[in-house]
Amino acid sequence: MGTKPEPAPLLIACALGIEHLALRSGDRGGADGPVTVLRTGMGPKAAERAVTRILADPALSEAAVLATGFCAGLAPGMHPGDLVVAEETRDAHGSTPCVGTELLVKELVRAVPGRTVHTGPLMGSDHVVRGHERSDLLATGAIAVDMESASTLQSAVRTGVRPVAAVRVVVDAPEHELVRIGTVRGGISAFRVLRAVLPAFYEWHRSLLLPRR
Repeated sequence: MGTKPEPAPLLIACALGIEHLALRSGDRGGADGPVTVLRTGMGPKAAERAVTRILADPALSEAAVLATGFCAGLAPGMHPGDLVVAEETRDAHGSTPCVGTELLVKELVRAVPGRTVHTGPLMGSDHVVRGHERSDLLATGAIAVDMESASTLQSAVRTGVRPVAAVRVVVDAPEHELVRIGTVRGGISAFRVLRAVLPAFYEWHRSLLLPRR
């Protein structure tokens, strides 16, 4: 009998130390295959460099990639602690379609009951977006914005064919603008949500390992 092939790894990428802390302190059990949590640093250039470098490792050459962390919600009615599952990421360089959006929504509802999950395009920016820029981005159809997801996913698919996704936790929104992360209720709420979502990420990864019919 042949040996069972090793499952493809999962790479979870975030930008900030506080995001990395939330993910590292979450439930690390239940994963199928090796999981790497990468802190890329803030901004699209840092994300591109870090993701490209780590995926050059032969052990991660076939890794599925999921970008996560905090984001700014663009749509009225969003609240800190809401979740955003990207149908695609967008920035000035183009768009990257995401895989398994519906399954991620289902698993996030299970992992963090009571939290609202939004789906739609996730916009990338090279700076913190405030004021009228948010309404301008909302007019394009985007529902949230962050600085790293689009660059992370572009870099991931540039280095090889692989499934990618992006899940973000709203830390501020039009009616709940963040002042300083971790010192206001919205930041604390978002941290707790991010810490709780790893089981959903593992289920997404597990679904990719199933044989295709």
